[in-house]
Amino acid sequence: MGVIFYLSHQQAVESNSLSTGITERIVAIIERATFGIEVDLVQFNHLIRKSAHFFAYLVLGVLVSNALNSHGYAGFKLFWVTMGICVLYAISDEVHQLFVPGRAGQVRDVLIDSAGAVVGIGGFLVVLGLSSRLRKSDAGKI
Repeated sequence: MGVIFYLSHQQAVESNSLSTGITERIVAIIERATFGIEVDLVQFNHLIRKSAHFFAYLVLGVLVSNALNSHGYAGFKLFWVTMGICVLYAISDEVHQLFVPGRAGQVRDVLIDSAGAVVGIGGFLVVLGLSSRLRKSDAGKI
């Protein structure tokens, strides 16, 4: 949450400079790997920025799920409490951006953030279920 807050607190010029720098590196690699196929930097930068929202909240979903799981939450309760935390944080992050020069809060970003959280929580629950089954099958072999 601290990393998300830090990145959201960057003014628009600074934030765009950071993402454009990352995008330029990725585009250079793509253009070299595809023998000169040109990539529209502006559109690709937009995709990178929105993907960053998704993946940041995917990670947040995993981390919050793990924290709640270690405190006894499981199943649907784990999913919904984690989802609530992630969505409320996404909303508060967009409200926070309303006060950062050049930035704006967007409902679309909350939806992208929420989708990332769902994937992160789902992935956590799948891995948790698989590891539980493996432990049970290993315990039966002893």
